[in-house]
Amino acid sequence: MSLAAQDVWWEERGCRKKLLTTETPSPCFGEFPLLAPRERLELVSRVRRALPRDRLLLAGSGCESTRATIELTGSMAEAGADAALVVTPCYYRGAMSSAALVQHYTEVAEASPIPVVLYSVPANTSLELPLEAVLTLAQHPNIIGIKDSGGDITRIGLTVHKTQQEDFQVLSGSAGFLLASYAVGASGGICALANVLGAPLCQLEHLCRQGRWQEARELQQRLIEPNAAVTRRFGIPGLKKAMDLFGYYGGPCRAPLAPLSPAQVEELRGTFSTNGWL
Repeated sequence: MSLAAQDVWWEERGCRKKLLTTETPSPCFGEFPLLAPRERLELVSRVRRALPRDRLLLAGSGCESTRATIELTGSMAEAGADAALVVTPCYYRGAMSSAALVQHYTEVAEASPIPVVLYSVPANTSLELPLEAVLTLAQHPNIIGIKDSGGDITRIGLTVHKTQQEDFQVLSGSAGFLLASYAVGASGGICALANVLGAPLCQLEHLCRQGRWQEARELQQRLIEPNAAVTRRFGIPGLKKAMDLFGYYGGPCRAPLAPLSPAQVEELRGTFSTNGWL
């Protein structure tokens, strides 16, 4: 789908009716690694123009080098991003010690005109941002949180506990363990499944905040299989097809990602149906 066509899609559906207060258009499930730098910036610029000003815009700006990350983060700020989501550099992951990562993120935060959110997604990078690095970086005034997609609830809870004195938010990186993250003190989540089931995820947060844990558990249980289907099972092609199934526009994937087969589409549909979403 072209960005111009996406603008029309947003306008037709009334962007101002979105339930979430933060938009994240270009992390891993926004096909960020497959976009050219100019496309990444144009995407953020288009989203900024479509969003009401009271919606925060969080843009992915992590690159493999510190210099490139600093440059892209500055450009994202100019394009309208309110904060930057910076994934761990990982190509030379054998050299990515805790000290190296602290230095990388510190230099990015020092140079960034907007706040920085750390992003640890070991399923994609095969590198988990070490807890000791997170705790050190949480003390930096321009590093305001972490999106933790690792799924280790003990680590998430410990991060919350150890950063209570800092102006630092811990965000769940998946709808699959969102309730568990809230239970140990996470501030919120950035979830791929929100592209399809945004309202139920907002409802899950509402239930957790109100302490209605039984209702929250029942809702969380119905989200686990759909979340797995659009992440580790079928990935971006599954997420985009799910959006199509729900009347949104997912559209084609960028090569080398391939579309789902007809059998996979039916499996995907069945996963949502058996959990009461279709």
